[in-house]
Amino acid sequence: MTTFYQSQLAILVSTCAIFVLLQRYLLRKAPQHGSRAENTAGSVAATKLTRQYLWVYGLTMGADWLQGPYIYSIYREQYGLSERMVALLFVLGFLTAGISAPAVGVWADQYGRKRMCMIFCVTYSCACAIIQVPSLPVLFVGRLLGGFSTAILFSCFESWLVSSANSLSLSSRDLSTILGHASFVNSIAATVAGVFSNKLVEYSSSFSSPFLASGALLLLNLVVIWASWTENYGGPSASVQELFNVRRLSEAWSVVCSGNFDRRLFVLGLAQTCFEGSMYIFVFLWVPFLQEAAQPDQSLPLGYIFSCFMLSMTLGALLYNFIISLSQPTSPTDASTHDHTVTLHAKFSSAVCTASALAFVLSISTESERKRFWSFCAFEACVGMYYPVQGMLRGKLVPDEHRATLSSLFRVPLNVFVVVSLMTGVASARHFVLSACAVLLFLTALVTAASFLGRARTPPLASLRAQ
Repeated sequence: MTTFYQSQLAILVSTCAIFVLLQRYLLRKAPQHGSRAENTAGSVAATKLTRQYLWVYGLTMGADWLQGPYIYSIYREQYGLSERMVALLFVLGFLTAGISAPAVGVWADQYGRKRMCMIFCVTYSCACAIIQVPSLPVLFVGRLLGGFSTAILFSCFESWLVSSANSLSLSSRDLSTILGHASFVNSIAATVAGVFSNKLVEYSSSFSSPFLASGALLLLNLVVIWASWTENYGGPSASVQELFNVRRLSEAWSVVCSGNFDRRLFVLGLAQTCFEGSMYIFVFLWVPFLQEAAQPDQSLPLGYIFSCFMLSMTLGALLYNFIISLSQPTSPTDASTHDHTVTLHAKFSSAVCTASALAFVLSISTESERKRFWSFCAFEACVGMYYPVQGMLRGKLVPDEHRATLSSLFRVPLNVFVVVSLMTGVASARHFVLSACAVLLFLTALVTAASFLGRARTPPLASLRAQ
């Protein structure tokens, strides 16, 4: 079967290369709107912001992916911890991320997104250093730092990008392109990091070496952020006594709970909980699911399979960019362009959730190893499309003054969902768990379509009053 997975890897590489060439061709042929001076200024600003963000984002995700393949192995195999203790360490990380997420969002909005991203580099590199110490209390501290760093990672970096794009008056097309490139960079970083971490372990005969490399990469990233990023904020500064600012959290939550516009934000939070929760559960389940369908005496080439998944995620990001280059308006930002962008990405979000649910249904309904593998590749392609789609919707709908706070609040139910699933033993009931994830994703697709597309067909209140 190794030959089969090698051939699939070659096919995915070729397909990604074709989409890259198509995207470059379409960008050269894209019609230009406005004066040449305006287009040149916008292009220069977008190019500069793209470079600033993608260099940092690539280093960030590369450092994160270096740790991913071996965090279980270092606890279980190198330090000899029990399965129960390893599960407890994982759950502690998710709990810490969920509990600290609201405070992280407040700090980022009030004290600066760049500053919080620099703090992320420090805390995550400290977690990489702490995991070198085979002492259970010390490892618990490391998981606390890792969970806190994760809360920063999934709220502050995107918030900095969207706020910077708004301050530069970049078009929806430019922001969509940057987010699509970020998803592409993320998947490439994951593929390279997986191979590199494997080589490090082979060379050093230690599962701890990828964590040292990750820490070094994070310190390099700290310097890059300090030298290349400018600071942006979401609101006025606060005193030291207001670090947990309950008032600000309540203000951000009221944005979600009041009015028709805000109900769409609630739907965004629902989509994030269901999709990303399913994604995190999938991370725990794909190996036993494939092993269950494989021959009893067959050893799965997990490295090749992981690389195929990452390239599938790359393909999803490229497919998003390809579709956006065909359908996204290039005219300057106005109300009609805003509505078109939101409607387009709402359709995208609903389609991605539906396709993900179908992929899970296929994986459950077949005993074929190859069909399960293909269904999982399809799900990973949906992951590659999901991040730029949701990032674009948040960029258009979330108020800038509460951007990081709301992004962090959305992660609270997500972490609760994952923790509850892990504590109930997902591995022993994996068919039921994936079935439940499929149902939740189908429901999310329906709710998204009803909330966004139904609203798009509703006449504005002003026109109703005029009639």
